[in-house]
Amino acid sequence: MFRRIGNLIRGFFSLFISGLEKRNPEALLEVEKENLREQISRYNQGLASHAALCERLMSQVKSEETQERDLRAKTSAHLKAGNRDAAAQYALQLQTLQQQLQENRSQMEQAEKTYTDLMQAREVTVRAAQTKIENLKAMISDMKIKQAVAEMSEMATGMIGSIGGSGDTLNRLEDMVREQRDKAAGRARVARDSIDLTDVRLKEGEQKALADQALADFAAKEGIVLEGAPAAGAPTPAAEGPAKTMGPAPETEKG
Repeated sequence: MFRRIGNLIRGFFSLFISGLEKRNPEALLEVEKENLREQISRYNQGLASHAALCERLMSQVKSEETQERDLRAKTSAHLKAGNRDAAAQYALQLQTLQQQLQENRSQMEQAEKTYTDLMQAREVTVRAAQTKIENLKAMISDMKIKQAVAEMSEMATGMIGSIGGSGDTLNRLEDMVREQRDKAAGRARVARDSIDLTDVRLKEGEQKALADQALADFAAKEGIVLEGAPAAGAPTPAAEGPAKTMGPAPETEKG
């Protein structure tokens, strides 16, 4: 019974966590990115240890190569000098060293190859993980856009079914605004029609007459002939002779 209760509790927690993960994919992605960084760090530590092994083998091989040259020179020198026993001892040491050197060279080459393979594996793995992370980022962004579009579409679908119906809020608001606008327009018309424009027009005419008179005085002082005004010294129409008429002149009566 307790095991069943424990399974049920774990199931509830699993559902709860799964729901949180679905609602927060960015947080889950950040956790995975952090896990990847930690894995790369641990991998680099192991890679550094292997690189240290390669360096140690390289140093050992170089040291043994130096010893090999020294033993070969000593063996050759004693042999040429006729010291066969000493030459034999050095030859035996040289043989043992050469076997050890060959083995160490083989280990060094294998270690170098392993180091190169590990480096390539790390690069490939990290590149694949980074590509997957970038793809997940793009998918999350696309998912959010599609979710937003879906929500807007659902809202629009709901509004289409509700707008224009009887008792709709927007329709009532439109009627209220139209009514208030018409009332304001009516008040403005009444106020406009109630204004007495007689004095305004009279003052406007006086201002225009005074302006015309001032302009005529200025033109007369400056000797400027205004268009449509008689020139100075020109005869007025009353001072001119009798008006000429078109057609034959009338005959005078004979005495």
